[in-house]
Amino acid sequence: MDTKAVFAALYSVCEENATFFSAGGKVSQADSAKRLVESMKLIQEHARSLEPVISGFAAIYHHFDFDPLIPANGYRSLVKVVRCCLLHIIHKGRYIAANRRSIFFRAAHNAGEMEAYCSALCQLRALLYLAQRMLHDNSHGNLFFQDESGLSESFIREYASMHKGCFYGRCLGFQFTPAIRPCLQTIAIGLVAFGENYKRHQSGIGVAASSFFTSGKYAIDPELRGTEFERITQNLDVHFWKTFWNITETEVLSSLASMTSTQVKVNRALSVPPVAFDLPLAANHRASATIAPPSAHIGIAPIQMRLISYDLREGQDSETLLSMSRSEGGAISLSLGLKTKRLPSSPFLLIHFHGGGFVAQTSKSHEPYLKSWSQDLGVPILSVDYSLAPEAPFPRALEECFYAYCWALRNHHLLGWTGEKVCLAGDSAGGNLCVTTCMRAAAFGVRMPDGVVAAYPATLLTAYASPSRLLTLMDPLLPLSVLSRCLSAYTEKQVERVSTLSLVKRDTALFLRDFRQGASNWIHSLLDSNRETDPNISRDLSSVAIPPPAAEEGIELQHPREFPLGFEPLRSDQFAEMKLQSSPVFKDPFCSPLLAPDSMLKGLPPIHIVACALDPMLDDSVMFAKRLRSVDQPVTLCVVDDLPHGFLSLSQLSKETKEAANVCVERIRAVFLQDTPPEPRKHRKLERTDRGVSAPSGERGSLLVGSIEEEEPAVGREAKSAVGEDSVSVTAQNNTDAGGVGA
Repeated sequence: MDTKAVFAALYSVCEENATFFSAGGKVSQADSAKRLVESMKLIQEHARSLEPVISGFAAIYHHFDFDPLIPANGYRSLVKVVRCCLLHIIHKGRYIAANRRSIFFRAAHNAGEMEAYCSALCQLRALLYLAQRMLHDNSHGNLFFQDESGLSESFIREYASMHKGCFYGRCLGFQFTPAIRPCLQTIAIGLVAFGENYKRHQSGIGVAASSFFTSGKYAIDPELRGTEFERITQNLDVHFWKTFWNITETEVLSSLASMTSTQVKVNRALSVPPVAFDLPLAANHRASATIAPPSAHIGIAPIQMRLISYDLREGQDSETLLSMSRSEGGAISLSLGLKTKRLPSSPFLLIHFHGGGFVAQTSKSHEPYLKSWSQDLGVPILSVDYSLAPEAPFPRALEECFYAYCWALRNHHLLGWTGEKVCLAGDSAGGNLCVTTCMRAAAFGVRMPDGVVAAYPATLLTAYASPSRLLTLMDPLLPLSVLSRCLSAYTEKQVERVSTLSLVKRDTALFLRDFRQGASNWIHSLLDSNRETDPNISRDLSSVAIPPPAAEEGIELQHPREFPLGFEPLRSDQFAEMKLQSSPVFKDPFCSPLLAPDSMLKGLPPIHIVACALDPMLDDSVMFAKRLRSVDQPVTLCVVDDLPHGFLSLSQLSKETKEAANVCVERIRAVFLQDTPPEPRKHRKLERTDRGVSAPSGERGSLLVGSIEEEEPAVGREAKSAVGEDSVSVTAQNNTDAGGVGA
């Protein structure tokens, strides 16, 4: 995109409107006219300071991409969000210029709109300054700033005091595709109404009922909504978020979701007895490893799972499986009579680990898209309901996911699966558990899955700063205060007596000590005292990153303080309750796979990562993909554009989220059918106006199948004409025959 054209259009429309309203125009509301003039002038001031900064980032951010064909990293995302904000202002300014003489022109409303985007632009300017310092201080060019006492601490401090309400009112979700914004607004309204009634009722459904009647005021007053949203996200504890995120699992809402989603023949909740069993070693089938039931924190207990299958297959109605079934409120009762057609066992099985920040949700929350996947792929799906933090922190969830994986291998005949090919899939926290389950399977020496599909996974469970994590200041689904509470709940249980592992909790030491002799080479690399205590444990990250370019490439990096003199971001009336607490547990490679030594990453199955360009966790995906590539592990990275973190749970709400979910389906199908994903066919021609060439659609190890439109948001024809640029677009293709892998 021509950055100069964007800023020229912005200066022009602001100057024109400021001149008109300064002269009085035909607007009778003098106060509103004054507000408009002040907003226009302040927007121009911010823009003049931002123009050289954005140009500087545009000159260097390609150095941090995973691949030249996949332009995605946190620096790009920050610049994209700023450009998106500028284009919204241009679009709004052109609307004002075209309608300001009308008798129906609402001066006060439009003044409020411009003030909101002006505030947003001010805060985005602050984030770019923080990103500049990140480039300057992070000498190795990593996306993560690996020093808790440095910039990471500064970011926590700035986040706690910076004003965030402007991003949750009129500007809510401005950076995302227009199709998803009404959904985000509904979620935000529901959240603030839920928070208002949270302390007044005991049950989640009671809070929801009361919230329904109080949500109207937040729908009509965006400023009130933004203020309340900021208060809630800053100060309510993790138990509030558990309750809110689990509201979709109440009987009424879950029944509604079941009726509107794909109907399947099998949807059975299972409770598997915690019994130890043996599995043969992958390298020597005559030897075996003992798989003990999970025991960390809450003791030995049954493991909860859910079996979903579009078709009834052999074994899925067996007496053994029926004996493990558990009843649940609101579940659809399935009556499988003698006339029900039973298909042969499928050669493929998908094992799914759900997201929810390690603290909330179950397989029931993810049922809608899992049912759709079962139909599209024609395979049974086993989704694991692992125990949740803070009651069951690390490593309990990993223990249960690994046990469930091994149980599925041993009992494939009960799941309608022949035992041939198995793929792990998960989103967010579930993506983390997919990778760490593979690492534990390697440590035990048992069979590895045939592949992993991880959607926007969390690979570094710490408060380390990165450019994409700066987006937590404005993200409506993943604010930094909420993210840090979830990660703390999973990793920061009180550390007991420190064993020879030094930085690892007693429970972690116990489950590591259980590894079989056949996997001693993996254990050795983990228990190496030098590697465990070395503060530079993540030194491997710098080896795969490209050093930052010299200052002459166009960006100023000389800012010893957070912000240049003469500028301060807007501050909040009340500070967030933020603490920089990072338990040493997060450095355990089974907790943060990004910090794993090379020896633990070698031998993992092919890993397909589907990330979001505007996700605060984007850098987790980019850096982990780089780590895997650096040790010659098969990995693909797909980046979808203009969608928020957690798009799988929203996959039924818009064409864009549906296409992004289909990208995950195609990655899973590729695991089942072949070693490398097929080259995608595109709905629209790929045009790269910023480089003047058409990028190939994919290659081994780096296949771009998402929509990457880094330069321009969809804000209407007026904003587009103000810039005069075509966008970059690669749309996911999903015309492969549905159910092709399961028949």
